[in-house]
Amino acid sequence: MGRLLQRNRRSSSSSSVLLLPLCLAFFLDILLEKSVGVVSAWEYSMDKQASRSTLESIQKYLAKINKPAVLTIESPDGEIIDCVDKWKQPAFDHPLLKDHKLELVPPEMPRGMRTKQEEVMKGDDNNIPSEAGQAWHKNGTRCPKGTVPILRITVEDVLRAGSLKEFMRKPRKAALAALNANVSVSPNIDDDGPVDLPHEYAVVNSKPGSVLYGASAGINLWNPHIGSEGEMSISQIWIAAGEYHLPNLNTIEAGWLVYPNSYGDFATHLFVYWTADGYGSTGCYNLRCPGFVQVDRNIIVGSILSPPSTISGKQYEAIINIYKDRATGDWVLGYGENNIKVGFWPASLFTTLRDSATEAQWGGEVTNRRFHNAHTLTEMGSSRFPEEGFGKASYFRQVKVLDSHNQPSLPVNPIPRVDNVNCYNIQLHYSDDFMGSHFFYGGPGRNANCP
Repeated sequence: MGRLLQRNRRSSSSSSVLLLPLCLAFFLDILLEKSVGVVSAWEYSMDKQASRSTLESIQKYLAKINKPAVLTIESPDGEIIDCVDKWKQPAFDHPLLKDHKLELVPPEMPRGMRTKQEEVMKGDDNNIPSEAGQAWHKNGTRCPKGTVPILRITVEDVLRAGSLKEFMRKPRKAALAALNANVSVSPNIDDDGPVDLPHEYAVVNSKPGSVLYGASAGINLWNPHIGSEGEMSISQIWIAAGEYHLPNLNTIEAGWLVYPNSYGDFATHLFVYWTADGYGSTGCYNLRCPGFVQVDRNIIVGSILSPPSTISGKQYEAIINIYKDRATGDWVLGYGENNIKVGFWPASLFTTLRDSATEAQWGGEVTNRRFHNAHTLTEMGSSRFPEEGFGKASYFRQVKVLDSHNQPSLPVNPIPRVDNVNCYNIQLHYSDDFMGSHFFYGGPGRNANCP
């Protein structure tokens, strides 16, 4: 996908479009949505005048969330990373975490949950995917010991998202729809949340009827095209406990996403999310509110993951492990073949999810604005349908859970769910090689069969 947008850079495409003959309007409608829709909306977000009270609220928020930096690093891809004293990071502003302790020794993850290549190497070596990384420390500069890297948040970041609530949280109804096929996702504005665009899913759900202590998978990394302003494309793992439509629903989520309105670019970002009240007033993305505790000095939640995979070319992936630290009770985010402890969600943040989860889910999600009453061009995964297989269709591989005995196992009764098979789809598989329990998923969005 061409990079039409760079930070603080504006496009003049829209003015030239007006000069073209009307007979090209139909083709330009598609072109504008596919190439400049996000740019124009992003420019509007930056150019519109925010009220004084709005700016004051944002500045007050930034004063709390952006902690004093011991060192500041500018990433080659334009991100600003502040190295913050690990005890002064945003998480410890949460009233429930005032006395929380950081474990010096990372918890041991059950061996069977790992996706290390030497443990599952059966297959063609040329097909073995490589681990995606982050570029911010490739110039050799790293955060000093005793600090953690945190992405700096700016006024422009919040304004681009539309509001503080939209910057921090998922729309409630759409988020609930990811976990419950009976939830309507028609456009609306929640009473206490952001604008809720229609969402579409291609996911696998496992609800075994007993408790779970984790979920994991290697998620194929891609850089899907975003069709219109406000839309996003996500590939992630959910674990959850509680009941839908009730405040006792708790979730922990992690994976990758492309979300220009949230990040100001078209890159693929590692992200985490949590809620303790059914996507009401608790939780947020990354470290945008007190909650998730950053531990590692190399992998940052919210930062860009690269390189993305290429069709019929080299495949890259983000290995995501969410599991319970049985010693502390906290939920840990592990990343990569070596299960680097990126950080954790303290158990005290949660109610129904404090001790264990009751279900897990893996898969893709997009928002569909229906620009000009047509299905979005936003892609899911690689943009290819699952039947095209490895190297073309996006995958989740080595899909596992930690069961009620805290042992790694295959998901119980995995149920696929797809909103519109002509736009995005999913296919479940199992093989006795590096893929293990896996599925292919995704699609292009609008096409001849998905108008």
